[in-house]
Amino acid sequence: MTITITAFEQSPDRGRGLARDMRVRWALEEVGQSYDVRLVSFKTMKEPAHLALHPFGQIPTYEEGDLALFESGAIVFHIAERRSGLLPHDANARARAITWMFAALNTMEPPIVDREVAKYLEGDEIWYEQRMSAVEGRIRKRLNELSGRLGDADWLDGEFSAGDLLMVTVLRRLAGSGILNEYPNLTAYIARGEARPAYQRAFGAQLAVFTAASAGG
Repeated sequence: MTITITAFEQSPDRGRGLARDMRVRWALEEVGQSYDVRLVSFKTMKEPAHLALHPFGQIPTYEEGDLALFESGAIVFHIAERRSGLLPHDANARARAITWMFAALNTMEPPIVDREVAKYLEGDEIWYEQRMSAVEGRIRKRLNELSGRLGDADWLDGEFSAGDLLMVTVLRRLAGSGILNEYPNLTAYIARGEARPAYQRAFGAQLAVFTAASAGG
């Protein structure tokens, strides 16, 4: 049964692999599952057909037969549950990997996204510097905790899992901020994720969309 996901027709990340369809692409590549991509414009995302798939008018979405899903974390979880390669077979290890999936999206990502909101939408406000300082303080607190837990390990809990996949994609959103330079083990952790062949295939596929859109525009 063909799997179809949606992605930005013209991604605001300019081919850096930060849009959330990257997580889904990577997960599908890790489990060796082929998929189709339907590109959508910002206008299309707010039209009834897309809103029927994603009530908040965003990407990615996932369609497989009669099943339609939204939210990148839920989609990655669905893929990991139904195909081998992203969750351990041992029940306890599997539960811990799922815990790290939630930690990536619920604990690590919110302050990182908050920083992006402040940077791009609130830069002209008189309280911008104070707000950015507070947000980056929260980010550093979480990075300190994560760095301490990871230590010298390659992955968060033994073998690579969906928890690592989501955590790496979340941490990559700090690229260019300089903050990650303070955490060599997290920088190395991200690099290990990016070096995985499945990641490289997913990144290349997403970059090709941006390259084609740039050439056509």
